[in-house]
Amino acid sequence: QLQLVESGGGLVQDGGSLRLSCAASGRTFSTYIMGWFRQAPGKEREFVGDISWSGSTRNYADSVKGRFTTSRDNAKNTVYLQMNSLKPEDTAVYYCAAKKSYGSRYEWDYWGQGTQVTVSS
Repeated sequence: QLQLVESGGGLVQDGGSLRLSCAASGRTFSTYIMGWFRQAPGKEREFVGDISWSGSTRNYADSVKGRFTTSRDNAKNTVYLQMNSLKPEDTAVYYCAAKKSYGSRYEWDYWGQGTQVTVSS
């Protein structure tokens, strides 16, 4: 079991930066792939990026490549999303999630409650 709690959201101007954090409870954090998703008003939730167990592999949605970076600190049971060059279209509730492995058999089993990111133009 994992409990995930996001923090770090807020209001930022176009072109600004934010760093989101997701703290996990439990001693098995390092055995989970961690992901970030977002959901804007009236839109479906979409994948933003993920990071493998050790942090050696990272994947990103095309819309955020080159601007967003995931990282993790397994000693602190925390995953981060550094967001640079933010745009108004990045405005959304951001969620972290956890799953055991890659592949279609594996679902994102655990989710945080979300944190609001608003980018003003």
